Amino acid sequence: MANNLSERTFQYQSSLPPLPVPSLEKSLSKYLNAVQPFASEEDFKATVDIVRKFQEGVGKELHQKLLQRAKTKKNWLEEWWLDTAYLEVRIPSQLNVNVAGPGPYLEHCWPPEEGTQLQRASISTWHALQYWNLIRTERLHPQKSGKIPLDMDQFRMLFSTCKVPGVKKDTIRNYFKTEREGPCPSHLVVICRGRIFTFDAVCDGQILTPPELLRQLSYVKECCDGEPEGDGVAALTSEERTRWALAREHLINIDPHNDTILETIQSSLFVISLDETKPYSTPENYTNVRFTVFKKEKISLTGNPTIRWGDKSYNSLSFADGTFGISCDHAPYDGMVLVSMCWYMDQQIKVTEGKWRGSDTVRPAPRPEELVFTVDEKILSDIRHAKQQYLESDLQMVCYAFTAFGKAAIKQKKLHPDTFVQLAKQLAYQKMHKRPGSCYETAMTRMFYHGRTETMRPCTQEAVNWCNAMMDPTCDVKAKDTLMSHFVTSLPGFDRHLLGLYLIAKEEGRPTPELFMDPLYAKSGGGGNFVLSTSLVGYTTILGAVAPMVHHGYGFFYRIRDDRIVVSISAWKSCRETDAASLFNNFSSSLHEMLVLATTSQL
Repeated sequence: MANNLSERTFQYQSSLPPLPVPSLEKSLSKYLNAVQPFASEEDFKATVDIVRKFQEGVGKELHQKLLQRAKTKKNWLEEWWLDTAYLEVRIPSQLNVNVAGPGPYLEHCWPPEEGTQLQRASISTWHALQYWNLIRTERLHPQKSGKIPLDMDQFRMLFSTCKVPGVKKDTIRNYFKTEREGPCPSHLVVICRGRIFTFDAVCDGQILTPPELLRQLSYVKECCDGEPEGDGVAALTSEERTRWALAREHLINIDPHNDTILETIQSSLFVISLDETKPYSTPENYTNVRFTVFKKEKISLTGNPTIRWGDKSYNSLSFADGTFGISCDHAPYDGMVLVSMCWYMDQQIKVTEGKWRGSDTVRPAPRPEELVFTVDEKILSDIRHAKQQYLESDLQMVCYAFTAFGKAAIKQKKLHPDTFVQLAKQLAYQKMHKRPGSCYETAMTRMFYHGRTETMRPCTQEAVNWCNAMMDPTCDVKAKDTLMSHFVTSLPGFDRHLLGLYLIAKEEGRPTPELFMDPLYAKSGGGGNFVLSTSLVGYTTILGAVAPMVHHGYGFFYRIRDDRIVVSISAWKSCRETDAASLFNNFSSSLHEMLVLATTSQL
């Protein structure tokens, strides 16, 4: 991770190519292929006609305007994507938009253990601060795909970054600077039992050591233990965005000092949440820790929303049994940035066996300062409302490890692990729901300036044909295997282009083009209507989770190791037709069936 050579973290930023605009003809052709699995013959003919008219008429005009926009902006999508995907969204972020996940350390040196919370939190915090320092001093390796540099701008958003609510649209405030750019905040915020504290993580130019961090965290815990809970202002960050914006304005109007406190939280490196919950997770079943990260069913049992600042780009959750979680605002960066940091921390903790081997000397430093908001009855009422709506959320979350086999066995059969998992997931869905499920899989565009993500659509006609064959008892092994080997992984790269065309029409006050009103557009997942929202988080120990995109959908995040496939699946309890646990069971049986098929066909 640390870079001893001359390459600096952000050195390739200015030389990255601009985000290209795809050809209209190619994007529309891919779109037609993508909607086919969801269309009757008659519906498909109608859509073909709509697409043809769009291509020859209004689409052609909009595409020209998009090309003009791309001449003046190095990334024509960047502002639009941030606004439409994140900042203009009004539903509560913490459950619906944030990314969350467990700390992987319990797989090796940090199994659940009473009395270890603060000691482990101090070591984990120290490693996170080392990562901050690598970015600040630009010694973090620039990431590459082969020899092609990838955009690193999102790494600037990992620390000292916060989303701030607005009545109609939120904003992102980023206080981070590299050493060459100048001074930057170096304080942390700790939230415990609804009370908020802050202290500087740097003393005399040196990052506090784990023993020094332990002293500060112990002081916070001692202040809170046996005392009444604080007002829990942090719960407001879990509210519907406009409600939170109005409450925040009111908070500032009550007392200008409240604005100073908000600024301290927003500019902090990150937030450490000391949670009284004991999830007791095992490497095979992460459900409790994931669920505690995402949702609090009962305040007395599993913590509460008063100890997360939901708008921070990084909340480190430290549980009472010595396990960890994370909850992060998704707006400033994509999951792979967080995965990179968590993988770095996991490797460092593993190498040191979770212990601090340095000096035990504790330098004198100011004690943590408590940040006490001035509140009135209206704010206290808003906090009660926020807690109630958060606790009433009906998100179902399961996270299990499939341990029968993993990447090694799949590659032995000369199959691609991600393709294998995507097919198994599609088969599981079709077994349960008797129809294809529109599916989003994350692809990245970081080889371009400020590139973030693009949509891949793994639910192709070939995938559906194969699923139908697998569920047909009369279909023989050879036919099933032939269909599996002909499967085209996915249809990449047209959704963001269509979004751009849609937004140009909207900005110009034109009527919404017919293509976007066609029922097949939403039925196939267009406009953020994917039934299966999926992402391969990677081949490491790091995993995250998200809520489903639609009420009748699933979130399906997974990581693939040599010996296992770990999956987190979310669904909404209030939807009678979906069930996260059943999807995992069907997914497991599909994986077994596929390995048997691959083995039998190769005999």
